[in-house]
Amino acid sequence: MHTQLILNALRSLREQKPLVVNITNYVVMNNTANALLAVGASPIMAHSRQEMADMMSFAGALVINIGTLDSVWIERMTFAIEQANQHQKVVVLDPVGCGASALRTVTSRRFAELAERLIIRGNASEIIALAGEASQGKGVDSQDSSNRAIKAAMMLMKTYGASVVISGETDYIIHQAFIEQEKNILALDNGHSMMPLVTGMGCSLSALAGAFAAIGETSGLAAAAVFGVVGEIAAEQANGPGSLQLAILDALYHLDEATLAERLAFTAIDTSDKIIG
Repeated sequence: MHTQLILNALRSLREQKPLVVNITNYVVMNNTANALLAVGASPIMAHSRQEMADMMSFAGALVINIGTLDSVWIERMTFAIEQANQHQKVVVLDPVGCGASALRTVTSRRFAELAERLIIRGNASEIIALAGEASQGKGVDSQDSSNRAIKAAMMLMKTYGASVVISGETDYIIHQAFIEQEKNILALDNGHSMMPLVTGMGCSLSALAGAFAAIGETSGLAAAAVFGVVGEIAAEQANGPGSLQLAILDALYHLDEATLAERLAFTAIDTSDKIIG
């Protein structure tokens, strides 16, 4: 069931080529725009409040990334989320560095509360901090294992009605429909240990989550699965972090459904499992 959902989502994305509005940080604009293009979506890196109402009237989804946050960006992001709500578009929130400063933590919670259709994608420390628990983040980097954030992610899902993607050595997908229908969350074990050595990997995953949300796949599963698999493929070809970044774009572009299905490595974890509680 889940494999077919992922394959169908990738096919639909490439057929529909959805437009994704990104208000993202200066460090990763090029990376995330290229990742969206490579997978088959259409990115626009819009930051002006003056055009945001127009943008959200025809875009498929909105990605909010707080990596280079300041007071001007907060105002623009707030307005963009309001426009996404007005047009019933999904908002993907990437709470970069949540927990590293009061500004980031308060702003992330404010945005999560404001968004009416929400996907949260963060590393374990960001997810834990967003939920109000003590995390072990180091700036924007996670010092927590991804399974430690499951309980916090479950709380975020209930508090904000959000789907939550915890990225790390193992990615976890917490989605209300999966829990209601199957009593489980999903763990994805694709990816590669070199990926954290390239800036913007998590940001690119958040952008992909926006692209898949724009075609109706709002769990975050397809984005995490696709990005994990292409990270694996790219690492087999790369000589280091520099070439990995380029190889990921190539792997996104060339990824076919047969390869994706063959390489997927996910397991369902029952919500009664001790890892969750």
